[in-house]
Amino acid sequence: MAKTNFILSDHYDNWLNLNPLTLTKPVAALRIGINSIQEKWESFLSVKPQLKTCAPHLKALDTWTQHPGETYVFINACIIPSPELTSSIVNLKEGESLYKDGLSIASKIVLGKQSFEKEIQYPHEIISIQYPWDIFSKNELILKQDFEQITKGRKSQKISSTNVIIGKQEFIFLEEGAKVEASNLNTETGPIYIGKNAEVMEGSSIRGGFALCESATLKLGTKIYGATTIGPHSKIGGEVNNSVVQGYSNKGHDGFLGNSVIGEWCNLGAGTNNSNLKNNYGVVAVYNYLKKDFIDSKLQFLGLIMGDHSKCGINTMFNTGTVVGVFANIFGGEFPPKYIPSFSWGGASGFNSYDLNKAFDVADKVMERRGLSLSSADKEILKQIHSTEAIT
Repeated sequence: MAKTNFILSDHYDNWLNLNPLTLTKPVAALRIGINSIQEKWESFLSVKPQLKTCAPHLKALDTWTQHPGETYVFINACIIPSPELTSSIVNLKEGESLYKDGLSIASKIVLGKQSFEKEIQYPHEIISIQYPWDIFSKNELILKQDFEQITKGRKSQKISSTNVIIGKQEFIFLEEGAKVEASNLNTETGPIYIGKNAEVMEGSSIRGGFALCESATLKLGTKIYGATTIGPHSKIGGEVNNSVVQGYSNKGHDGFLGNSVIGEWCNLGAGTNNSNLKNNYGVVAVYNYLKKDFIDSKLQFLGLIMGDHSKCGINTMFNTGTVVGVFANIFGGEFPPKYIPSFSWGGASGFNSYDLNKAFDVADKVMERRGLSLSSADKEILKQIHSTEAIT
């Protein structure tokens, strides 16, 4: 049987709608639930899908290669897999495309061969990630699906008797090397997943669903409300409610983070808080990169959306629905604006452009602590973002 290439493909408008989280990466690299969208598809397809970006400055991140005559299945990267959906995609015939309510899900073609496109309507519900806030608002459902998929047929590491367990212990899963001591674990509202070499320090209280990914840490006395995901190599303290931290980011001290999505390599200074509910209890307007204006999120609870490598000083206050680009550095009293462009340096009193070389220097120091560094491709991507996004 001829090889079939599975490609997770970005769609430009959707990619823009997911900015600033996708300014530096393809859509499939986003984490929701326990793992990334690409990792979910790899689990369901039993093969690692390739990536096709749509933004010119991200082309270096493409992993797909074009071979005329070979069969390709292009899957919309914003779609979350399920067993039924995966089966429908795998069983597509050449020239067929799968749709749901006008949204393209997948198409099967032979590269270089013109095929008549036959549209097939998918009969079941799907989950798609259209806007940054979908990542936390849909996290509960996806986290439960991931927990079932990842732990199926496997046995958790032993849970220490120093912990207080509320609900069913079978909904707690500890990977190899995970440490949880003297904490309250409540699974009545969702499962709790503790990744490889992750640690929950003493006095923490967790209400599921919750995922603490590989080598991440909850600091002493952290309070977690589901559905929350803390990505790998992150350190989190204080109070967190229904938020997703993509990875390699720190909120190491007291302060509230709610209904938010934080990118990679971010740092929230001690005492940082965000508002997630307007005083008038109205729906939250959020800056949108496609419209280049504020749009109605249709959500009453929406906190902070922060792009990769952005940071804020101690006691920073973020208003409801604040959007921060990549490599922003925010400090000072009072609320900064609700939209902070990439490479901004300042606060409520005003912003200057963050010098690119200084930004790279900080990133190198931060990433060196994890044994990593910015690649030449990363730097080229960030140079192009700086040239188009930075304040002039």
